[in-house]
Amino acid sequence: MPRSATPGIDPWVRHVLRCPVTGAELIDGTGPDGQPELVSASEVNRLAYPVRDGVPILLAAEARRVDTAPPED
Repeated sequence: MPRSATPGIDPWVRHVLRCPVTGAELIDGTGPDGQPELVSASEVNRLAYPVRDGVPILLAAEARRVDTAPPED
């Protein structure tokens, strides 16, 4: 199983996590402050969720809007 790019999150957990607002897959990302985050792959409503001490904070109130296109695999 491949390792997750987000520190502290097991790959199997990453596979099942989804954006709580859109239901879209979450992609590993890095926030403007250089900290890890999970970014919704939704084409309509892209949100980024912080990861603190290896724990994804999947609360709509903690999300920030992302204006760029999702990374391509």
